[in-house]
Amino acid sequence: MADHRLIAAYRHDLLERLPAELAEEVCDGLADTHQHYVRLGQNPDEAAVAAIAEFGEPATVVDAFRKACPVWRLARILVTTGPIVGGMWAAGLISEQAWGWPIPNTARLAVGLVLFASVALLITAMRTRRYQSLRRAAIAGGLGIAALDGSVVVTALVLAPAFGSLLIVATSVSAARLAFVAGSLRGCVAKPVA
Repeated sequence: MADHRLIAAYRHDLLERLPAELAEEVCDGLADTHQHYVRLGQNPDEAAVAAIAEFGEPATVVDAFRKACPVWRLARILVTTGPIVGGMWAAGLISEQAWGWPIPNTARLAVGLVLFASVALLITAMRTRRYQSLRRAAIAGGLGIAALDGSVVVTALVLAPAFGSLLIVATSVSAARLAFVAGSLRGCVAKPVA
C-alpha cells in the first residue's frame, strides 16, 4: 500500500537527513502507527497527523539520532575540553621554554593548521543537522585531534630537556584523551555510514 502523502513527505525529509537504513526504520514504524490509527476509525488524514504527532516532527527525530550518535558526543567533549587541554600544554611548554626547541617552522605551522581544521570540523559536527555530515566531520576532527595529541606527546618526550611537572600533567591528559578518542572511534571509522 502506498504511503499517505504526509507520511511520504516525512519519509522524504528523513531520507534527506538520515542514512537510508535509519530513515526507513523510522518510517516503517510511522506507517504502522498510521495504519493503527486508521484501524481505530480515524480517516487517513487524521491518522497521518496523529502518527506524526506521536513520532515527532522530522527535525526532532533527526536531532534525537544526532545527539545519540557516539561521534557527536565525542565532538562535543573534545570541543568543550579542548581549551583546558590546550592551556595545560601552553603552561607546560612555556615552563620548558619550548620556543627554543629545534622544531622547524613548517612543523609548527602544520600543527596550527591541523588544530584549526580539526576544531572547525568538530564544531561543524556539533552544529550540522545532517547525520552523515556529522559523522564524517566528527571522525575527521577526532582523528586530527588524536594525531595532534600523539605528536605533541612524542615531541615533548624527545625534546624536553627536563620533563617538569606541568609537562607530565599535559602529557598525561593528552594520553588519556588519545585513548578516549581511539575508544570512541573504534568501529566508526571502518563501518559505513549508517
